[in-house]
Amino acid sequence: MSGSGAGETNAGKRPNGQLGSWFVRSGWSKGELARQVNRRARQMGAHHISTDTSRVRRWLDGEQPREPIPRILSELFSERFGTVVPVEDLGLRSAHQSPSVAGVDLPWAAPQTVALLSEFSRSDLMLARRGFLGSSLALAAGPALIEPMQRWLVPVTPASRPEPERKDVSSRPSKLSPPELDLLESTTAMFRQWDAQCGGGLRRKAVVGQLHEVTDLLQEPHPEATAKRLFRCAAELAELAGWMSYDVGLQPTAQKYFVLALHAAKEAGDKPLGSYILSSMSRQMIHLGRPDDALELVHLAQYGSRDCATARTQAMLYAMEARAYANMGRPSKCRRAVRMAEDTFADAAFEDGPEPDWIRFFSDAELHGENAHSYRDLAYVAGRSPTYASLAEPVMARAVELFSEDDEHQRSYALNLVGMATVHLLRREPEESTVLATQALRVAKRVRSERVNTRLRKTVDTAARDFGDIPEVARLTDLLTEQLPETAEAV
Repeated sequence: MSGSGAGETNAGKRPNGQLGSWFVRSGWSKGELARQVNRRARQMGAHHISTDTSRVRRWLDGEQPREPIPRILSELFSERFGTVVPVEDLGLRSAHQSPSVAGVDLPWAAPQTVALLSEFSRSDLMLARRGFLGSSLALAAGPALIEPMQRWLVPVTPASRPEPERKDVSSRPSKLSPPELDLLESTTAMFRQWDAQCGGGLRRKAVVGQLHEVTDLLQEPHPEATAKRLFRCAAELAELAGWMSYDVGLQPTAQKYFVLALHAAKEAGDKPLGSYILSSMSRQMIHLGRPDDALELVHLAQYGSRDCATARTQAMLYAMEARAYANMGRPSKCRRAVRMAEDTFADAAFEDGPEPDWIRFFSDAELHGENAHSYRDLAYVAGRSPTYASLAEPVMARAVELFSEDDEHQRSYALNLVGMATVHLLRREPEESTVLATQALRVAKRVRSERVNTRLRKTVDTAARDFGDIPEVARLTDLLTEQLPETAEAV
């Protein structure tokens, strides 16, 4: 019976009115729905599914189909109506939660990581309407987030990679040549450059598509060295997909990609990359107003990569630690972390050897920007303290100056212009603030980043609230309304 997607068949079952309602509104016949279910099942690799009109009739009569039928029906009706149609709204029960709604406590094992990456990226591509995945996911925070991430530190046991199978695989020639692997890695670096220049909204789907292709490759047998390179590539792409999702405001989707990226980095045996992914998660938690979680994630990253991260990576982690402490209102610990970031970054100049592409963004400009934002955040937490605003001003000014000479990191330039505008507002200098915000608006129009747009709107709103009678502020408010669309479409 499993070949037809059969499920529970109690004699006392009642017609499924919820499924029936969606079915009638779809305009499909029973045969058409059966054909679509079979087609989607084949795409998922569930070749044992063979549904027909009589089976559809039984579902409508109240039979509960087994997985993956409920998930397939949810996807098909969601696509049909352009809105989220959860399994529960179809009157169906799911044997297990789909990875798209299953939270962050996932198995730490290679086959499951590949399967989860494949399914989540496929769902994202298939249902790539703004907010779809975001509205079907829930953000994890507190112990529900931190405790599963701590398992990143647990060594991979030999039992999870059977020795005989590894020998068999490693004896075969890889279908992927070294130049092909090099190309995959360079493509990831190119996507990262595009993101820095153009924001997360422009190339997000392309990154998710590339991630899905890499997970397809991971489902084939490879020698261990090749598999590790592919897992590293998958981890970098998943982190970038998460970062771009974060940038356009799809926060639960972003978190899911970050978690999957950390799993892939563990399979690659790349602890510094794992620490970088955790730092991205930490930044998101700061953005979402959870600095305690951010600090836990940064400390986990620091501990996990303490014996292998480069000085530049360690400096980045100290800067994120400072941001967390600033948002927790702990000035002495914040200033200590700022000093550690500065000192460790100086050590990077004396290190030999190439660094991974993912840390290349952490330049002198980025260091100044992070530390200035830490002081700025302290000023807000301390009740708009002019003391901390004065500490932020010269450091932020240097960040703006350095980013103005950097054609690649345009989003960072915009964010630091907005940051400088907020510092002037804290110092009650609205005219200077409008000059910086106007510059930021010019850059924001070139960068598809909802994060930039949101920060710019909030800053201008604050200026209008506190200094609305000043002509420059009124003009800027009108200019923003005219030139910056209220929403940015995620792609």
